[in-house]
Amino acid sequence: MRTVFEKDPATLLPCLEGKKVLIVGDLMLDHYVTGQVERISPEAPVPVVLVENERFLLGGAANVAKNIKGLGGAPMLIGVCGDDHDGGQLKSLLGKEEIPSEIVSDPDRPTTKKIRIIARSQQVVRVDREVPSPVPAKVLGPVFGHLRKSLVGVGVIIISDYGKGLITAGFMERLWRSLKGVEPRPRVFVDPKTRNFSLYKDVDLLTPNAKEAGEGVNMPVDGRMAVIRAGLAVFKKLRCKQLLITLGPDGMAFFQSPGTVWHVPTAAQKVFDVTGAGDTVIATIGLAAAAGLDMLCACVLANHAAGTVVGEVGTVAVTRDRLEAALREYPDQAMETWLDQEG
Repeated sequence: MRTVFEKDPATLLPCLEGKKVLIVGDLMLDHYVTGQVERISPEAPVPVVLVENERFLLGGAANVAKNIKGLGGAPMLIGVCGDDHDGGQLKSLLGKEEIPSEIVSDPDRPTTKKIRIIARSQQVVRVDREVPSPVPAKVLGPVFGHLRKSLVGVGVIIISDYGKGLITAGFMERLWRSLKGVEPRPRVFVDPKTRNFSLYKDVDLLTPNAKEAGEGVNMPVDGRMAVIRAGLAVFKKLRCKQLLITLGPDGMAFFQSPGTVWHVPTAAQKVFDVTGAGDTVIATIGLAAAAGLDMLCACVLANHAAGTVVGEVGTVAVTRDRLEAALREYPDQAMETWLDQEG
């Protein structure tokens, strides 16, 4: 068992201020419809939701950028949306949040939108509007034009893959070509989608949840030894530099290397909704890494950050004030070594 921080971890947060992180990935518009259920429909055995409130929030890669902004960082967001009303709403929300972005419009696809209908803090149904086919070359070209112009002073690139068509084999090939000759080369962190698992070879950090990690290597992930075996299989398959497997209520397993695995216990005090928690994790780690913090320290900060957002319903981004309060209320956690073959 050991602790990470030699001093109050909240005192590290000022170092995150203004650090640049480039986010590229699938953009989504989250539409929340909340109300009350007082009867069952006479037309079918389903609840009738009397709408009381509607709100629109940034989702997917845009939520990653919002988390970085909330922590004091300087995000730059690049992505694709439809040439439609929802795309306009997405861009408007980015403007209100003052998140710098370069959004390429694709007239042949709708903006990805998730409509969640919630009654008494419980999700009744989710309706998805999307076309997840690969983004065409005529759209991918401008995306990489913006990416190449945005590399100056960037230490970390976050790839936010929700399987909506932007991240493909062609995309990853162009990404590595774009980074050739860039010194120092930005580190590439990926929040993965299982169907694209084979595309993430040689990335600097991969952050799957337990289900994604298990599916990515066709192995069950249930318990400590299964997590370790799956993680080692991921290293063998992808040759990634480091790996973080999020374990829901069981915290995180951080593979500092194939021979060193740390378990970070959960920092969540209550869990209402895990929507967007993965965005918060990779955003916090990416920003902390851009600030030069040790990766184990970055994981602990991300663990606390995720613990603050799962206690609320809906897509919620962490803020520096909320993270500072969480760190002061629940200081440095004792972590267990799950594997140590290098010490």
